[in-house]
Amino acid sequence: MEGNRNPYITDLQVEKPRRKYNLTVIDEAGREHKLVIDPEKIPYEDHGLPGSILDICMGNGIELDHACGGVCACSTCHVHVIEGLDSCNEPTDSENDMIDEAYDVKHYSRLGCQCVPNGTKDVVVRIPAVNRNLVREPHGTDSMSTKQD
Repeated sequence: MEGNRNPYITDLQVEKPRRKYNLTVIDEAGREHKLVIDPEKIPYEDHGLPGSILDICMGNGIELDHACGGVCACSTCHVHVIEGLDSCNEPTDSENDMIDEAYDVKHYSRLGCQCVPNGTKDVVVRIPAVNRNLVREPHGTDSMSTKQD
């Protein structure tokens, strides 16, 4: 199964992991999801590049918005890679252009659909609360949900 890929992005160099590594995803509500990533199970879904943070999140039931379907055409899957950034592929110019459109951008910001850890280090990512696509209905009962009286 191939992940979603933007055919207009040609400068993509991705080293896939060769060994298991730990990925911790801190979601919008501050919950930690600790995963052991097995390269034999990549790709998980068809969201983003195979082995990307988005691919892994979607394959493990962790919600990470991706309005464009994971093809590097928006910034809704913006994440902060707070540990292990140097084990991830380099961002393309297209990804950097999309990150410029995101909120709460840090020097360790990446798009979840494009960021592929190579497995040489454990990785910790945080999903900024401002990433939620406020146009769609919220899921579950998180702090972004609304109640009607």
